[in-house]
Amino acid sequence: MGLSKAAGSEKNGKAPVLTFYAKDQTECPICNTKFKREELMSGGGRLIAGELTDELRRLYEPSVKYGEIFPLVYTMTVCPKCHYAAFPQDFCVLDKESLNKIYERMKERFDSVKSLFPNINYSQARTLNEGAASYYLALLCYDLVEPKYSPTIKKGVCSLRGAWMFGELGKKFPEENYAYVSNLLYRKAMFFYRHAVELETSGKEMIANLKAFGPDIDKNFGYDGVLYLSALLEVKYGSKADPEVRTARLAYHRRSLARMFGLGKSSKNKPGPLLEHARALYEGIVKEMDDSGFNEES
Repeated sequence: MGLSKAAGSEKNGKAPVLTFYAKDQTECPICNTKFKREELMSGGGRLIAGELTDELRRLYEPSVKYGEIFPLVYTMTVCPKCHYAAFPQDFCVLDKESLNKIYERMKERFDSVKSLFPNINYSQARTLNEGAASYYLALLCYDLVEPKYSPTIKKGVCSLRGAWMFGELGKKFPEENYAYVSNLLYRKAMFFYRHAVELETSGKEMIANLKAFGPDIDKNFGYDGVLYLSALLEVKYGSKADPEVRTARLAYHRRSLARMFGLGKSSKNKPGPLLEHARALYEGIVKEMDDSGFNEES
């Protein structure tokens, strides 16, 4: 079992251990490369949970011993040779048609990610660069995956997590264009979350049967989380060019959130923090609609 080191250092001069490499190898179903996943070690004060943002992202406080840690850096499985990337549960199970399409777009995937990170390397310990790039690569791969694997909501999650990671890079390197990429990914997340709900409603692509929706890795907020984020992203990043379209979408999300409240009162399974954020979002939508002069009969 190989070990990786944290960025921080201890008094004896040795860097504290942050990650390890899985004992079992993963074989890429596209290029047959065998590699070991890098995993984040748990315990030992490595992760100090902070607040839960309105985007349902769990923030972590830097520790004296380990420094900053971003668990999302290590989530996606990425082949170090062909840069095929997917969620761990999908990496080895996609059908041949999807894998063939991903293989055919290998060069395009290489060129695209290299334009963002010229020195990206998944054969060594991951940095924030590899973490951000992993979601970008997965987004490109899921764009070629068959509907039976629910790729639309997965592209939404990848876009949202990618926005978070590029946002962190933007804070560290404001002279680069990472903040621009983050904003672009937020808008992609808005589109994919909206489209995923539409496909689910029409029965064209099922997402309600997925085991975990995230959006982060510390808690599964389920399908209600998808509905909430669809509304939140619309409010934050939806176009305001056409006031009529804007208010119609806000009215839709207001009704959706209102139904969520009704279910929450009679169900102990609804996460409390989600309802709190949903209530605040609902009030924000009502205020924007009132300020715009749009009145809808209940």
